[in-house]
Amino acid sequence: MQLSYWEIKNWFTNVDFTIVGSGIVGLHCALELRKRFPESKILILEKGILPQGASTKNAGFACFGSLSELIDDLKTHTEEEVIQLVQKRWNGMQLLRKRLGDATLDFKPYGGYELFLQDDDATYSECLQKMPFLNEILKPLFKADVFSKEVDRFAFANIKEYSIFNPFEAQIDTGNMMQALLKEAISKDVLILNQAEVSSYTDKNDSVELVVNDYSFNTKKLLFATNGFASQLTNNEVKPARAQVLITEPIANLDIKGTFHLDKGYYYFRNFEDRILLGGGRNLDFEGETTTDLSQTEKIQNKLEDLLKNVILPNQEFQIAHRWSGIMGIGAHKNPIVSQLSNNVYCGVRLGGMGVAIGSLIGKELADLV
Repeated sequence: MQLSYWEIKNWFTNVDFTIVGSGIVGLHCALELRKRFPESKILILEKGILPQGASTKNAGFACFGSLSELIDDLKTHTEEEVIQLVQKRWNGMQLLRKRLGDATLDFKPYGGYELFLQDDDATYSECLQKMPFLNEILKPLFKADVFSKEVDRFAFANIKEYSIFNPFEAQIDTGNMMQALLKEAISKDVLILNQAEVSSYTDKNDSVELVVNDYSFNTKKLLFATNGFASQLTNNEVKPARAQVLITEPIANLDIKGTFHLDKGYYYFRNFEDRILLGGGRNLDFEGETTTDLSQTEKIQNKLEDLLKNVILPNQEFQIAHRWSGIMGIGAHKNPIVSQLSNNVYCGVRLGGMGVAIGSLIGKELADLV
C-alpha cells in the first residue's frame, strides 16, 4: 500500500483509538468513545466494502430469543444467566432505538411468533409445558407475560394448531440502520477506512503497532469488534456460523406480518413490505456452516425453498429475488466476550446470532473497558 504524506498525516498519525470492524458493535464503540474523548482521533478499519460479517446481512429481527431457544439455553446456562442475557438483548435494542429513532430504523412492533412443524411433538409439548415458568422468570423485566398461545391466523401449512406469540418482538430495516450508524459516526469525526485488513499487531505497552494492507502504524488503543471473525483472538472461544438467507419478489395481497421462528430458531422468516425474507438451515450441516465463506449451498437453499412452498406460502406462486449469507459469532456459552486481551488491546465479540439486539450494548461495554 503506497501512501502519500497527506494520507499518512491525516489518517495514520497520532491515532488514539483504532477499531477493527465497522458493524453495529464497532460503530457504537466509536460513538461512545467520541462522547468520552471529544478531541481524540478515532479510526475504524473495515476489511469489506461494507461491514463484512452480519451487520448489513442480518434479517432485521428485533428479538431476544424464542421460547424454545430460551428453554434450550436453560439446559446449559443458569436461570440467572438466561435472565441476564434477555435483559442485555432488550437493553441493547432500546439503546439502538434511542440512538437512531424508530422512524429511521423503520421499527415495526408486529410481534413475533414461534411455529411448530406438524411432526415436532417433543418441542411443541415442552414449550407449552414450560411457557408459564418462562413467563414467571421474565415478568420482573417485562412487567407482563412475554409468551402466549395463539391459533395460527396466517394460513400456514403443516404446522401445529397453536403458535407462541411474543408481543415484544419487532422488525427493523437493516440497511437503514447501518446507513444511519455510518452517517452518525462520520458526522462525529470518526474516520472509516474500507478494504483495510489487519494482518498482525504487536502490543508494545505504550502503544500498539498495527499492520494493515502491508502498511504499519501505531495506535494508543486497539479494539476488535469482529464477532464471527474473532476465533484467533479468543483461542477459538468464538466460532463463525454462516446464516444463509433469501428474499422473494413482491407477492400480491401478502397477509403475513411479524417475525417468525421455526425449529428452535434454526429457521426464521418475516415480511418485508410485500416480500418474504427467510433464513436459516445451519442445523442441516453444522460443520459446513462453521465458516467465514459468504457463499450459499444447494442443500440449505433447497430446504429454504421447500419451507416457502410447503409451510409459509402454500398454494401460492412466488419467485426468489435474491440470496445472500452473513457470518455470526457463536460459542459454547451465549454470553458475549467483552474483555481486555493485553495492555492496550480489547475485544467485544460472540454475539450469538443476536447482534441487532445486543450489538449496541456490547459496543458501549467495549468502549467502557478503555
